[in-house]
Amino acid sequence: MPATVALVPPRYGCCERVVINVSGLKFETQLKTLTQFPDTLLGDPDKRIRYFDPLRNEYFFDRNRPSFDAILYYYQSGGRLKRPVNVPFDIFSEEVKFYELGEDAMLKFREDEGFVKEEEKPLPEDEFKRQIWLLFEYPESSSPARGIAVVSVLVIVISIVIFCLETLPEFRDEKDFIGAGSNLTSADNGFTPFNDPFFIVETVCIIWFSFEIIVRFFASPSKPAFFKNIMNSIDIVSILPYFITLGTDLAQQQGNGQQAMTFAILRIIRLVRVFRIFKLSRHSKGLQILGHTLRASMRELALLIFFLVIGVILFSSAVYFAEADEPTSQFTSIPDAFWWAVVTMTTVGYGDMKPITVGGKIVGSLCAIAGVLTIALPVPVIVSNFNYFYHRETDNEDQTLTRCNGRLVTGLYRDRSASGSFILLINT
Repeated sequence: MPATVALVPPRYGCCERVVINVSGLKFETQLKTLTQFPDTLLGDPDKRIRYFDPLRNEYFFDRNRPSFDAILYYYQSGGRLKRPVNVPFDIFSEEVKFYELGEDAMLKFREDEGFVKEEEKPLPEDEFKRQIWLLFEYPESSSPARGIAVVSVLVIVISIVIFCLETLPEFRDEKDFIGAGSNLTSADNGFTPFNDPFFIVETVCIIWFSFEIIVRFFASPSKPAFFKNIMNSIDIVSILPYFITLGTDLAQQQGNGQQAMTFAILRIIRLVRVFRIFKLSRHSKGLQILGHTLRASMRELALLIFFLVIGVILFSSAVYFAEADEPTSQFTSIPDAFWWAVVTMTTVGYGDMKPITVGGKIVGSLCAIAGVLTIALPVPVIVSNFNYFYHRETDNEDQTLTRCNGRLVTGLYRDRSASGSFILLINT
C-alpha cells in the first residue's frame, strides 16, 4: 500500500520561524510577525495552509519575487507598505491583492503613490430630488441619465455649430451686421431676428439649457455650493448672452437706443457665447483631464510666461540697437520689436518683421535658440501631470455608484487593465 503524505501544517511556537518560498527565493520570519495581521493570507493559518509543502516544510508561492520584500516588510514594520522601485505599480497592486492585505493598506498605498482620494459628494436627502440629481449630474448612474447626457451633448454641439455658421457672409449680410455707422436696420429690410432660422434653433437650445440648469438647481443638495461650482457658472454665463441679445433686439424693434452702441454691445455679447464650448467638459473626460493638468501646472506655466517676458524684453532691446543704424529697419522702437521677439521665441516666425543687418540676424538666431530652450524647460513637468491625471481617469473607468446614508461613496473596484489590480474609485 503506497504511503501518503498528509497536508498537515507544522506546529510552531510563538517564536518559531516560518519558511516562505517565493518562486525559488526563500524568506524566513517568525510566526508572531505574521499573526499581527490575522485577516491577511499569511497571517491566517487556514488561508496559508493551502500553500504549505510538507515535503520541504515550507510555504511555496509562485508569485513575483521582488514584490515580496515589501510584503514581508509590511508585517515586520507593523503595517507600512512601500512599493519597490523596480516593481511596476500594477504588478505590485496585484501582489497586495493576492496576499489580502486589505482595503486600508491598498488605500494608504495608493495615497503614497500620489493617487488622491476625492472627497465624498453629498446627495439630496429627499428621495425625489436625489433621483433627479443623479439623473442630471451623474450620467453613469443609469441608462436614462446617459440618455440625458447624450441629448445635452448634442444640443451643445448644435449651438456651437449655429454660432459658427451664422458668421458666414451669405448669412451675415442680411442680418444685423450692416455696420455701426449705417442708419439702415434689419427691420428696414423686412428681416427680424424672430423669423431667422438661426435664432429659432438658438432659442430651442437655450430652452434646453435653461431647463437643465433650473432642474439641477432645484435638486442640488446645497444651493451655495451649486453657485460656487465653476461648471455651473459656465452654464449660467453661456445662456445670458441670448437673453441680453433678445432684450436688445426688442429695443431695436421699438426704435430705442443708439445704433452704433447696439452693434458694439451685440458683438461683445455674442463673443461670450463661445464659452458654451466649455459645457462639453461636463461630459468629456478629455477636457476634464486637460483642466486638471492646467490647474496642477499653474506654477510651471507662470514660470514659462515669466521666462518669455524676460526673453522678449532682452531680445527686443538687442535687435533694436543692432538695427539702429539701418535706415530701412522695421524695428522703430523696442515696444515695436516685442511682437517680433514673441513670434521668434515661440518658433512661429511669421516673417512680417525681420532683421536686416548682420548683428540683427545674430540676435534673431540667439532669440530663436533661447526660445526653444525656454519653452522646453517646463514641458516635462506638464507632460508628467497630464500622464498622471490621464492614468488616474483611465484606471477608474470601471466604477459603480452606491448610495449610503444619503451620500455618494467610493470603493475599490477591478481595473480593466491586464493586471486586474484593484483601484480607488473617484467621483466624476
